[in-house]
Amino acid sequence: MKRQLHIISTGKQTKEVFIKKVIALQAEVDFIHIRERSWTAKEIIDTVKILVASGVPLKKIVINDRVDVAASMHTRGVQLASHSVSTAYVKKHHPGLLIGCSVHSVTEAIELEKAGADYLLYGHIFKTDSKKGSNPRGVEGLREMTEQVSIPVVAIGGITPETVSSIVQAGASGVAVLSGILLKKDAVEVARKYKQALEGLQ
Repeated sequence: MKRQLHIISTGKQTKEVFIKKVIALQAEVDFIHIRERSWTAKEIIDTVKILVASGVPLKKIVINDRVDVAASMHTRGVQLASHSVSTAYVKKHHPGLLIGCSVHSVTEAIELEKAGADYLLYGHIFKTDSKKGSNPRGVEGLREMTEQVSIPVVAIGGITPETVSSIVQAGASGVAVLSGILLKKDAVEVARKYKQALEGLQ
């Protein structure tokens, strides 16, 4: 199974900068998540249109929370949070969308798998500046998660190319990265290092 590299927008870049970065590095990643809580539906749609027109495959694009945007733009999928519409609702009304769900406990993960989630996003695994004051769940927490569900688990939170091997050994199907790629000046090269780390573990 091919290990997947997901990048997730940080909320710290302008639309123009984000678009430029994504166009430059899209060949190195498997999924591009647009998670911009302050953007309007129109801003998200316009961004998707620009990315696709610039050669970014629609099958790589995932929209956070906004099921309406994902469905109307026919993106690859939608990433649901605890405040989003239910997984079962999306599965019933938009069966063509790949459904990812953010989870923080095994109990939650099992319930979402039963509801129809296609994969889970779990973290944070290691210490990260975006989660200051919150204890990381660690590799063992990740291992427990992957052992209790049968759908893919993508790990997130403080992961570097050097720690990818421990993530995969714990059963994860891939990693998700925000600032670790998108806020780097050499984003393409860094993304390539993650990709090479993942490919070296096939």
